[in-house]
Amino acid sequence: KRDGFFFGTYAKDNLMFPERLREAGVRTVAAQAHRYFAASAGFNQGFDVWEMVPGIKFDPQTDPNVTGPKHEEIAERLLGDPANTSGQFFAWFHFMDPHDVYVAHKEVPSYGHEPRDRYDGEVQFTDMQLGKLLDFVARQPWASRTAIVVSADHGEGFGEHGVFRHGFEVYQELVRVPWFFVVPGIAPRRIDKPRGHIDMAPTLLDLMGVAQGDAPLRGRSLVGEMLGREPAEARDVIVDLPRTSDNDRRRALISGDHKLISFGDDAYFRLYDLKEDPGERNDLRKKDTQALSRMVERYREHAKSIREVKPYACRKLKGAPEGRDH
Repeated sequence: KRDGFFFGTYAKDNLMFPERLREAGVRTVAAQAHRYFAASAGFNQGFDVWEMVPGIKFDPQTDPNVTGPKHEEIAERLLGDPANTSGQFFAWFHFMDPHDVYVAHKEVPSYGHEPRDRYDGEVQFTDMQLGKLLDFVARQPWASRTAIVVSADHGEGFGEHGVFRHGFEVYQELVRVPWFFVVPGIAPRRIDKPRGHIDMAPTLLDLMGVAQGDAPLRGRSLVGEMLGREPAEARDVIVDLPRTSDNDRRRALISGDHKLISFGDDAYFRLYDLKEDPGERNDLRKKDTQALSRMVERYREHAKSIREVKPYACRKLKGAPEGRDH
């Protein structure tokens, strides 16, 4: 349940997975670096400690803040406090600096002067903060029994498909992100089949030995695949971008080599072969009608399982069909 605005608020009666962790006796701590994560938004549900980087300026059109160094300092302080780490704990730090405005940092050699170049510099700058934090973690007595997960919430557009920045489309440059697990005792391996963040919460619960509870999550734990106990079989991935006050609905189905994108309320589709065309430049919907029909049918079956939740505050969402406000 959400209010429906772009910088959304989530209803208090949602059950967030950190609440399940806390109920199981896991200490939960977090520090965030954008006003989107203000406590009033609801992301803090289930956290024993929730801090914000101080001095953040909020601009709904961009992000002028440089927060990485202060964020890393807060993370060290929280993780260095035995009250947070003497027992089993879960910590979440969402670093924000690879974000428009793309700022040049004196600590990073210049990649060039174009937006993409400055963005690359922002990524390296943030990697430096992560490196410092990981060095700190490695020195702690609990390091050898702690899993580290690194991922991202989105990529960034630099004109591909006419898109700049992020948040409104579901092309690969915006939704294909890194996902690393470093788990004590598990040998390195690569899972080369597509997986989605719907699997994040069940994987973390599984790693920590916490049951999913009476309302099982829709994703699947990846721990069996990490351990090599289960084959990394191909399975479909659904990308779901619900409507807000600022964006129309977008969905995508990735199945095998093909990706189908749905615009609006399935008003029209585009089809791509990601193996032959990873940049999604060649729309196949008219060139391969059999593949289109197969993917649309498969998509419609998946769509039946996506429950539409009407927002409780924003009365008219962008692109909502006539007679429907969500």
